[in-house]
Amino acid sequence: MNILSTLQPVLADLTERFDARIEAVHAPRPNEVYFHAQMELVPGFCAQLYKKWGGRLVSLFADDARAQDGAFHLYYVFALDAAHGFFILRVPILPAQPEFTSLTNALPAANWQEREIQDLFGLKLEGHPNPRRCALHDDWPEVYPLRKDFDLHTVLPPFTGERHKFRQVEGEGVFQVPVGPVHAGIIEPGHFLFSVAGEPVLYLQIRLFYTHKGTEKLFENMPVTHGVRLAESISGDSSFAHATAFCHAVERAADVEAPPRARALRTVCLELERVYNHVADIGAIANDVAFVVANTHAMRLKERGLRLNEQLTGHRLLRGMAALGGVRSDWGPAQIEAIRQWIAWLRPEFDSLVGLIQESSSTRDRLETTGILKPQTARDLGVVGVAGRASGFDHDLRRDFPHAAYDRVSFAVPVYREGDVLRRMQVRIDEVQAALSIIEQIIGSLPEGPTRVAMPALPANRVALGYVEGWRGEIFHWIRTAEGGRLSRCKIKDPSLQNWPALSEAILGNIIPDFPVVNKSFNLSYSGTDR
Repeated sequence: MNILSTLQPVLADLTERFDARIEAVHAPRPNEVYFHAQMELVPGFCAQLYKKWGGRLVSLFADDARAQDGAFHLYYVFALDAAHGFFILRVPILPAQPEFTSLTNALPAANWQEREIQDLFGLKLEGHPNPRRCALHDDWPEVYPLRKDFDLHTVLPPFTGERHKFRQVEGEGVFQVPVGPVHAGIIEPGHFLFSVAGEPVLYLQIRLFYTHKGTEKLFENMPVTHGVRLAESISGDSSFAHATAFCHAVERAADVEAPPRARALRTVCLELERVYNHVADIGAIANDVAFVVANTHAMRLKERGLRLNEQLTGHRLLRGMAALGGVRSDWGPAQIEAIRQWIAWLRPEFDSLVGLIQESSSTRDRLETTGILKPQTARDLGVVGVAGRASGFDHDLRRDFPHAAYDRVSFAVPVYREGDVLRRMQVRIDEVQAALSIIEQIIGSLPEGPTRVAMPALPANRVALGYVEGWRGEIFHWIRTAEGGRLSRCKIKDPSLQNWPALSEAILGNIIPDFPVVNKSFNLSYSGTDR
């Protein structure tokens, strides 16, 4: 097999340890290795990757392959950052016995993802500490939307039944305080129930999936070429990142690589998306501790970034730029010069914003030691992106799994261990500065040539994993192709799905008035989670 040399010691260890229990090994790409095995192998296989080789469970999902193979398939996707590759375990689940063993007690990062499989595919969880519904709410009828025999156009009956019952926290002086699901701001719904004794928060329960859009079902039987527009709608502030991850998956399935110039332009757009969101979050964190002047300053900087996006791509949120095989439009000298002028303008303005915040002792007092997410908790939950790097997680797909043109640039990945709001803001500050450097490096040596290559016809039953490091964290799109250039399955993994449970840990011991700033320091996507 043509796999990366860095993955071969891990493969040799797994083969020696589990031997005949691994039914097959397949490597469609050098850094993407598939193992086929039965359910009984899952705990030992995952433990070996997690404990001995430092693997991270980055995605866990199901696929209805009953028509082809007479079974559902579970996929456990592990990233081995140091070895720069992915190991993916595929496990068949027979329709006659639709159940699987939970890993959540040993690997808390699997929690919501396992429950999603149970909700959407009807595969029963065995041994899960809290097997209640997650993606589908309690009053949904007994339907499983991601099974192939569920018609997308099905009209469901009016929902009846009990509403969701949160867990009761009892004790002297304990009160429960509900927030949401409808909020005062223009945001999507999420229900937060705080259990408090006096002022400190004892327990936080989070209820999401109020706006589940069935995006993964919409991808089924959709022409691959239409998938880019749908991917852009998954999470509005990550439009380009999601679209690029989808394109990356399709290109890998087709054994196609975008031209160098296209990869360079993709990198610039990913960093532009990172900059405008991080700048906005820095301002919003300041705003949540009543530093309104800093937030106003940040919104001014964000607006200039959005206008540059529109000048470069025709859309303030970079929609319409991503395309299969490359990008939809090229940039001329005037647009490259506009980027240079924007960087020259933004650097001192951003330094001024950062200085304004850092010189405010009252702001630092509100942010430091607030909302601490401990490094071990972050690892257990598999927290990624900004929140992970602020809690000691030294992972970044741009460096560890270079995509687009990240192999052509140098940058530092900021990592802190304190895990509080201040460090989550500092990671954003560092990443904005690094992003400007990356953009300068790219446009300083922009390759010549085409910005797009033609895509060949995709054979049926090809699988591929596409990925990018979005501004919130890592985004994954896994696809399986169908006949006629269509998709049979597209699994979407937004970083927010992984990070929401960490918010319940970070708020413990804090007071409810600190929740807005702790929540904003994570700034997770309802839409990306609900999909």
